Amino acid sequence: MGNSKTDRRIIRTKRFIRDALTELMEEKGFEGVTVRDLTKKADIKRGTFYLHYQDKYDLLEKSENEVIQEIQEFIKKANPNEIVSANLQEQPLPFIIALFEYIQENARFMQVMLGPKGNPGFYLKIKEVMKTNMLEKLKLIDNKISPLVPLEYLMSYVTSAHLGVIQHWLEQDMKQSPREMALTLASMTFLGPAYIAGIKRT
Repeated sequence: MGNSKTDRRIIRTKRFIRDALTELMEEKGFEGVTVRDLTKKADIKRGTFYLHYQDKYDLLEKSENEVIQEIQEFIKKANPNEIVSANLQEQPLPFIIALFEYIQENARFMQVMLGPKGNPGFYLKIKEVMKTNMLEKLKLIDNKISPLVPLEYLMSYVTSAHLGVIQHWLEQDMKQSPREMALTLASMTFLGPAYIAGIKRT
């Protein structure tokens, strides 16, 4: 019981520190942030900060990795059979809805990290996680697909497009619901941008 309380306290403290980092990065960018700024904003002692992080760079890396790990878990839940049949049902994939819900819950951090004051490396990390997991899913259904272009280019296109949509949604203050966004993403992914734009073959 005591351990459970301690764990919750640690989680809460780390969240306060991450929220402080997010706010400060919005104000002055990462390079302008100091440990003193962080402890003051999070209302914690300097020693408490150093219990969890070596310095602000360690905090940034661990905060990014925690979010990326969560995103990876959502992508892992994708059912290859659902992916194959989704374009026939006009229904968003459940794991994509859950992913957008998670991004919405962590919107401020995601907005900063994927924005002009964020870390470009964070974008690349997420892209690599998406690419790796999508390739794993495709290997499970490779007997049902036959790409018309080299797979590496297809994966680069899809992951960049997905992240671009997520960034735009965040920039527009998430006016659409996670379900609406999941459906929009599914439509563009399965039908293609030309078809969605109304450019149809004759």
